[in-house]
Amino acid sequence: MQFFRAFLIMSVSLAINLSTFEPMFAQTESTPSVDSNEQEKPLPPSILESSPNPLQLPTSPEEVKIQTILPITLQQALELAESNNRELQVALLSLQRAQAFLRQAQAAQFPTLGTNAQLGVSANQEAPTDIDLNIANSPTGITGGVVEANYDLFTFGKRSARIRSAQEQVRFSQLDVTRSRELIRLDVINAYYDLQEAGEQVNINQSAVKNAQISLFDAQALEEGGLVARFDIVRARVQLANAEQALVQSQAEQDIASDQLTRILGLPETVDITAADTAQITAQWNQTLEESLISAFRNRVELEQQLAQRNISEQQRRAALADRRPTVSLFANYGVVGEFNSRVKNGFASGVRVGWNFFDGGATAARAAQEEANIRIAEVRFADTRSQIRLEVERAFKTLTANAKNIETATLGLQQAENGLELARFRFRSGIGTQLEVSAAENELTRAAGNRVRAILNYNRALAALQRAISNF
Repeated sequence: MQFFRAFLIMSVSLAINLSTFEPMFAQTESTPSVDSNEQEKPLPPSILESSPNPLQLPTSPEEVKIQTILPITLQQALELAESNNRELQVALLSLQRAQAFLRQAQAAQFPTLGTNAQLGVSANQEAPTDIDLNIANSPTGITGGVVEANYDLFTFGKRSARIRSAQEQVRFSQLDVTRSRELIRLDVINAYYDLQEAGEQVNINQSAVKNAQISLFDAQALEEGGLVARFDIVRARVQLANAEQALVQSQAEQDIASDQLTRILGLPETVDITAADTAQITAQWNQTLEESLISAFRNRVELEQQLAQRNISEQQRRAALADRRPTVSLFANYGVVGEFNSRVKNGFASGVRVGWNFFDGGATAARAAQEEANIRIAEVRFADTRSQIRLEVERAFKTLTANAKNIETATLGLQQAENGLELARFRFRSGIGTQLEVSAAENELTRAAGNRVRAILNYNRALAALQRAISNF
């Protein structure tokens, strides 16, 4: 009779167990759990708009309280970063500053026009016996009123060198916008994968809690039939408590990952986000290591930036050396000298002005030497950047290859852990196993599920790092 009762309890528990296992393993499959049409819906812009005042600080708890939890896809996260990320905004503003500096340098190609005038009242040498308020009798006049136009005719390369230097600075800033955009894109991808991993770990731990509850139910049922000892009940409760603690910890890590991604995306303080995409392999890499290296050397903007920096230093060196040579400029001026109540004299003058600093104490040579050193520094940094790029490509490529193999191993391990838990439960319900075996099988299943999720996301991280290493986003 007790054996029949134990068999009935085992059958009911097995049915409940199988229904509980199904969603746990479904979390690691490649099919999305959210409808694709729902994922592609545009996000409400009013919720995601940051404050137009960057200096604003919240002053009340309501301004920082989470009011909206929004699931977003990776593509939506990348679009938000493109419009909201503050580091990218700084890079774009730096480009505007470089363009303004170029316009300033190009202004030297045009003549300058200005005036210099002085208006005053002359004082008598003898003190007046009375005060004359008649301005017509006051010696008021204009002294040194001049309107002058100047144009630097020959600067012996100084003007053109400064313009070319400013042009190279604009090019450097344009490349820096591209570099910042690629780095931010990689940061968003990694932060999104962290959020994905945290969410998947919450699902795994929720399934672990359910498994521990089933084990406790089985132990209590078998203990009532006298088939297991009290120790098995204690062991099952300990297993459940450990699973619940792991769930709480994973939920906290999910919140932290969400906060990190929210900061990168520049979202308002009242918005929290979750990952709408499921963990699955995003793409395959079809280039060899050698082909990847050549692509990186051809595409990486960091190398172009060092060449641009070298050109900037070269033009600044030429501008410094031009200070040793004379400058020739044209001028034309019109001057007015006299008083309002007397005769006013005026005159016009034009000509050529020549300026030449014969001796400056070695300042020009020192500035040229500084720029020569900057040229050498840019060349050394070019070589170091090339070496760093090679290291990044090799690391990402080898990590990608290793995780591709780990996915296969982790998938097989997950299947074995699933079978192991079923066998452990069957042995326990049959009276030939122990609760310790069941607890060990549950831990192995949780670990195997986490290993598979990490293998998939580490593969995706390595793929993103490899794409960034060759600038192939």
